[in-house]
Amino acid sequence: MDYSHVRQFITDNLPVLPVPGMPKIRLHKAGPHSGLRRLAERDPRFGSPYWAHYWGGGLVLARHLLDKPETVVGRHVVDLGAGSGIVGIAAAKAGAAKVDAADIDPYAIEAIGLNAELNNVTIQTVLADITIGQPPPTDVICVGDLFYDAAIAKGVTEFLDRCLASGITVLIGDPWRAHLPASRLRLLAEYIVPDFGVSTGKPTRSGVFAFESSEQS
Repeated sequence: MDYSHVRQFITDNLPVLPVPGMPKIRLHKAGPHSGLRRLAERDPRFGSPYWAHYWGGGLVLARHLLDKPETVVGRHVVDLGAGSGIVGIAAAKAGAAKVDAADIDPYAIEAIGLNAELNNVTIQTVLADITIGQPPPTDVICVGDLFYDAAIAKGVTEFLDRCLASGITVLIGDPWRAHLPASRLRLLAEYIVPDFGVSTGKPTRSGVFAFESSEQS
C-alpha cells in the first residue's frame, strides 16, 4: 500500500519540536489539534499512533546514548519497536556506524523516515516483527518501552535472550512498566523524562538498563 499520504499528513499536521532535554533532536510530535483521528478514518488498519508521542523508555534511552556516545560509536545498532525513531536518531548522532529501525507499524516507518531526514541522519527502516526469528547481524539492540503488555514482553524477552546468545549487547530504556524483566536488568542510568503513558506526559523517573543472561542475574 502507498503510504505517501501519511508522510504528507505528518508534515502538514504534526509540528516539529525539539525533544525535552535533547534539543539537538527534533521530531514531528502530535498536539491537541493534530487531527490524528482524520488519519485513522482514512485507513481502518490504523493502529495506536504511539509514534507521534513521547514515551519514557525511548526518551531515556536516547538521552543515555547522547550522554554516553562510547556505547554505540562505530557500532551497528538496531532500534527495536522504534516508534518515532528517537533512539535510532540518537544512536546515529552519537556516532553509530549503521542504524536500523524496526517496527511493525507502517505509519511508524513513515514517521521514522521523516524524523531521520529532519535530523540529518541515515536510518534503514525495517517493517517487520524481528522478534519472531533469529537476531539480525548487529552489535547493539536498543529496546525503548516494549514491556507494557505481558504477551509482548514475553516474546521480546525470549528474543533478547537469543540476542545475548549471539553476542549482541542489549540496552533497555523503560519507566518501570509492569512487565519489565527487572531481575534480568542492571541499572546504568536514570533520568526524569516526560511519559505519554502516565497522565499524558507527566514527568517520571525512567531507567536505562543492560539486559543480562539469567546466569548473571
